[in-house]
Amino acid sequence: MIGALSQATRLPITTAVTCPMVRIHPAVIAQAAATSAVLTEGRFRLGVGTGEALNEHIFGDAWPELDVRLEMLEEAVDIMRGLWQGGQYSHRGKHYTVENARIYTLPETPVDIYVSGFGPKAVDSAARIGDGYVSTMPDGDLVKRFRANGGGQKIAQAGFKAAFAPTEDEGARIAYEKWPNSGVPGELSQVLPTPAHFEQASSLVMRDMVKESFVCGSDPAGHLDMIEQYREAGFDELYVANAGPHYQGLFDLYANEILPKLK
Repeated sequence: MIGALSQATRLPITTAVTCPMVRIHPAVIAQAAATSAVLTEGRFRLGVGTGEALNEHIFGDAWPELDVRLEMLEEAVDIMRGLWQGGQYSHRGKHYTVENARIYTLPETPVDIYVSGFGPKAVDSAARIGDGYVSTMPDGDLVKRFRANGGGQKIAQAGFKAAFAPTEDEGARIAYEKWPNSGVPGELSQVLPTPAHFEQASSLVMRDMVKESFVCGSDPAGHLDMIEQYREAGFDELYVANAGPHYQGLFDLYANEILPKLK
């Protein structure tokens, strides 16, 4: 997909986000990110986070608690940056071993790493080790914490979900059908290990709860209001992901109604 996008657009591309820790070794992610940066002529940024058990538990390893995952992420970031320096690289750390590795195709400059964070510890980690910050909530306090604890003027990037449809009710129906787990609270999304568990947790989610995290329908006012929330929170970049089949409608809405008003 990243290779295809590299040929179809000149826009920057960020993974938001990849877990370089358990299911995939950070050395493998480092190679993939380097190749992506070459394909995009430097327009690629690697977004990373501490992952979700749903994706990462498949080899049967114990799912670590947050403090351990943050420790693993920091070591993984060090490995990736070491490999991007060029030449042969070895590492023997607490969580990972790399022996005589080398990435032969490197971009002109190392890939920027943006780190996600939804709580104080993760945000502090993002400020310390990241070239930028990624979130999915218009939370100004977290942006301020990122900047105050080492993030400074680094890019703060966010994304929100939309469900484009002719009406708000139809959009809410699509959002609830496609992504009811958006209403699952707290850390459950990081610790539930199977789709069945997500279905069980999502059975407690009501349609109105999903509407809180989606912009539903085709009214540009809802999108503009959500964008303004992220602007006021202090984010520099904002990405919109559409759920459901009406993606062309969302593109047209933004081309005709949203982007012209966001000078």
